[in-house]
Amino acid sequence: MDGRPLIAILVSPETSASVVYGMFDLFKCAGRDWPMVVEGRPGPELLRPVLVARQAGRVCAANGVEIEAQWGFDTVSAPAVVCVPELMIAPFAPLDGLFVNEAAWIRRCHADGALVATACSGAMLLGEAGLLDGEDATTHWAFCEVMQRRYPLARVRPQRALVTSGEGQRLVMAGGGSSWMDLALYLIARCVGIEAAMQVAKLNLIDWHHAGQQPFARVSCTRQVEDAAIGRCQTWIADHYDHAAPVAAMTEHSGLPERSFQRRFKLATGMTPLEYVQTLRIEEAKHLLETTGAPIEAIAGEVGYDDAAFFSRLFRRAVSLSPAQYRRRFAGMRASLAGPR
Repeated sequence: MDGRPLIAILVSPETSASVVYGMFDLFKCAGRDWPMVVEGRPGPELLRPVLVARQAGRVCAANGVEIEAQWGFDTVSAPAVVCVPELMIAPFAPLDGLFVNEAAWIRRCHADGALVATACSGAMLLGEAGLLDGEDATTHWAFCEVMQRRYPLARVRPQRALVTSGEGQRLVMAGGGSSWMDLALYLIARCVGIEAAMQVAKLNLIDWHHAGQQPFARVSCTRQVEDAAIGRCQTWIADHYDHAAPVAAMTEHSGLPERSFQRRFKLATGMTPLEYVQTLRIEEAKHLLETTGAPIEAIAGEVGYDDAAFFSRLFRRAVSLSPAQYRRRFAGMRASLAGPR
């Protein structure tokens, strides 16, 4: 039996062929192409991507490109990941009845334990499948308003390029345009490891995480549910990472002896409680550096560090850039893309 994670890429008449085949190629590349470039022979493929549609066979996708779907909804077996590429639809176009079969299949796969990941406007299918109620979500900026209107129980985060939510963080949404490449790298990191994702990025000159292993740090922070006591602590610390004594507070929250808590937390998350808290704080600091003009000292205090110099050293060690360098690079890029006002 093939033990590689099966990644089912959804194909529909509204699908963009470039995104479908682009995702397919990046997933196929993982593990195989880096040894071929470095050592002269291909390595083992780490993922098993397949193209799935309502029925196996040819699908005339957006722009008239024909895509050969390998499997149909009734024949694909237990995918680890379902990928929904962007959809060529107008933001406020009615969706009633348009994606009934796709939504039902996505809902069924998610109920069976699959991670469901969407790029750009593909996130609308999560709403159609009824998976966004009470969850954080994002999509292409042009669809954020209509997503919030159409699925009012969702918490739409238009400023976020990548959102993970749901039980076990099994809903993953990337923003707009070329974010499908970021999404593919994230999924490679989550399914088979950060190093494999880094290799794919280097081979394909994808620059999203050029400064280091970020934003893959979020992979290590996903909430797990196997250990209920640790899962409760992860949920609590997500909203209280700025607590003055976060590890002591988590230990108390867990109801476990300190040594047992430390051991079980490391076993469940792969990180010590302190490393976990620091990762959460750095991720929030990155977001504040990108989206606000607050002084670095204020950001340090907001994420839980009274000593701004200590915060800056910790940030540099984690991200390979100082807070000021990170802000110039990523906030500057955000401003450049926004254009003159």
